[in-house]
Amino acid sequence: MSVLVVGLSHRSAPVEVLERLAVPPGDVPKLLEEMLDGTHVDEAVLLSTCNRVEVCAVVDAFHGGLNHVTDVLSRYAGFELGELSEHLFVHYAGSAVQHLFSLAAGLDSMVVGESQILGQLRTAYAAADESGSVGKVLHELVQQALRVGKRVHAGTGIDAAGASVVSEALRDADRALGGGLDGARAVIVGAGAMGALAAAHLLRAGAREVVVLNRSAESGERLAEKVREQGGTARSGPLTELGAELVDADVLMACTGAVGAVVGVEPVRDAVAARPDRSLVVCDLGLPRDVEPAVADVPGVSVVDLVTLQKRLLDAEDEGSVAVARRMIAEEAQQYLAGQRSAEVTPTVTALRRRASEVVDAELLRLDSRLPDLDSTTREELSRTVRRVVDKLLHTPTVQVKRLAEGPDGAGYAAALRTLFELDPQVAAAVATPVEMGGDLSAALDPSTAGAATTIGTAPPEQGGDR
Repeated sequence: MSVLVVGLSHRSAPVEVLERLAVPPGDVPKLLEEMLDGTHVDEAVLLSTCNRVEVCAVVDAFHGGLNHVTDVLSRYAGFELGELSEHLFVHYAGSAVQHLFSLAAGLDSMVVGESQILGQLRTAYAAADESGSVGKVLHELVQQALRVGKRVHAGTGIDAAGASVVSEALRDADRALGGGLDGARAVIVGAGAMGALAAAHLLRAGAREVVVLNRSAESGERLAEKVREQGGTARSGPLTELGAELVDADVLMACTGAVGAVVGVEPVRDAVAARPDRSLVVCDLGLPRDVEPAVADVPGVSVVDLVTLQKRLLDAEDEGSVAVARRMIAEEAQQYLAGQRSAEVTPTVTALRRRASEVVDAELLRLDSRLPDLDSTTREELSRTVRRVVDKLLHTPTVQVKRLAEGPDGAGYAAALRTLFELDPQVAAAVATPVEMGGDLSAALDPSTAGAATTIGTAPPEQGGDR
């Protein structure tokens, strides 16, 4: 079995394509079920954020798994397969491992180094686990990716500024307002994780008041209460009060995660018309969009959205911190893959020792039949001596084969042992079932594919180790 990552992000697709494929939480279980309905996909996790949608799957064949996953995604978004394919990225085997580690570290985010992705990846894993689409392979891989992400954040200065899509949007809003956010009145539409992050940034920027408008009155009031607990002025209300609240607002943050637009052009136009001497900055961080596109045409309104941020942030990286982070990730990926290769040879080593023990037992039984009068003390000493000889003979080769298996050419050592000692491959596999070992990752660890990253048009051929 091999690890396959298929997806699209702000780096590979425009926002218009991303929002068509955006998967709300309620649709995730259905898509995961469709992924597992295919004959080639054994495990799957689906991650959908404001700037990416990607599937991490365990597949038994590259092309079969890729075709099934892309077919599910294209049907869900209403794309023709060819239309979607030009925007997809594909990572396979070792490259998939390194991609997940980079993802968790924030290196593939729109705001490089942001830490929100850790929570988003954890949430995606939890949803997949609840849906029953996570097995041993993805459990170990995702948990390690989360650990690596935390380690990179702690060991580099990549997130020292605490930047995020929200903070970058508010930075643009601060410039657009002229006088800045200090003393501003803000309206937040949406009380989820991004709404909470927006409230925290607004409070730090010195906002005079925060008004939370949300479909769920309980969630809206909960967020407003958190702002008050932190020393800010805040209240909540229903979405129907949007027009009235905008009359005295300086900035609107829309981040609901809803399927359609929740901020129409009419309440914004009416609010601005009621205060013609003041401008309004609208930050639309929803995917799909929370704000109708026509709002950008209203005089006196400046719109900051994911398209704006994508253009500005695509190449904005702290090269020093990023370089250190990339080195850490490369080392972590190599160690993870080496560990998996070492685990791959363990069942064969165990089978070899079992075979040796069986041979010793058979020979001692034969000795008993030939020398039935041998006293028990001598028999026990002979047994210990023979077993010590066998253990010493096997010690060096078994230790060495585990060490060598960690290298880039390690995938063949288990097969060599099975051939040299005529071990039945089925017996070796039975020593550690997929439940115990987390599945067979030999294809993913094949050195010929360990660095494979591709697009749909340049997919690698089927590998001999892909089972």
